[in-house]
Amino acid sequence: MTEPVVAVEGLRVAYLGDGAPVQAVRGIDLLARPGEIVGIVGESGCGKSTLAGAILGLLPPAARVETGAVRLKGLDLLALPERDRRRLRGPGVALVSQDPMTAFSPVHRLGDQLADFQHNLSGLSRRVRRERAAGMLDRVGLADARACLDRYPHELSGGMRQRAAVAAALLLRPALLIADEPTTALDVTMEAQVLHLLRELRDETGGAILVITHHLGVVGEICDRVYVMYAGEIVEEGRVEEVHLAPRHPYTRALLSCDPGTLAERARILPTIPGHPPDLATPPPGCGFAPRCPLASERCRTQRPPRVRVSPTQAALCHAVAA
Repeated sequence: MTEPVVAVEGLRVAYLGDGAPVQAVRGIDLLARPGEIVGIVGESGCGKSTLAGAILGLLPPAARVETGAVRLKGLDLLALPERDRRRLRGPGVALVSQDPMTAFSPVHRLGDQLADFQHNLSGLSRRVRRERAAGMLDRVGLADARACLDRYPHELSGGMRQRAAVAAALLLRPALLIADEPTTALDVTMEAQVLHLLRELRDETGGAILVITHHLGVVGEICDRVYVMYAGEIVEEGRVEEVHLAPRHPYTRALLSCDPGTLAERARILPTIPGHPPDLATPPPGCGFAPRCPLASERCRTQRPPRVRVSPTQAALCHAVAA
């Protein structure tokens, strides 16, 4: 079988503070193969962005990787010194951040920054790098891309900055692209264009893309496989069609039922999942979703659920699935 572009193995990440450490990522296993677009979906606060930061080696100072490995084409990124990790950012792994306001320096023109981002591409003059930048800005839908090169980031709208951030990540054709809510600031038309561009990149380079989102429509539109996260854990994984058409974990079913796109009629109040996620400073001994789950039994509250493989490609972390 083809070696994965990225393989996360038993990853645990905690945030340190005045009290007990917050267990933000709790024993995650994940992989993405060449040519795959893999979705990571879940509510805000479930650990998606912390997982992305751990893969990139860009966690905040308060975060600590407790155990696990992150292998990029077999190379454990967590075992590398920071200097070597820095060299891999760009051609090895790149990020499209969910916050376009912080993607660029406010005191340098966009074209200068996009040219500098390509410093690892030896042999290219600055003029050629600017030409490549203009071409990529045009591909992500920025009107008058050449004029944008001479503007400062604050002279662009939020949607324009988001598209420029996508262009910056794609310039080095990374082996692994992490897209953290890549269409947050875009309208429907631009969202479709960016998703189409990500598919084109996958087809052109044969790399892998991780799409981190709470938007199930984006997952269904672009992804091949999906991991569903809750309370720092992967509670279900599988091919997109499996998880959408035959979800096995109660949390996955609850998420799908809250998707406005699945509503048959107009509603004044959109559906929500009752209750709140657990406090990960004191993680529950059993299933993290048990207090919100209509199927929960006493065993769910007190015993760790098993990871049950329901098909060669689908698995769920659930006592009810195991029964």
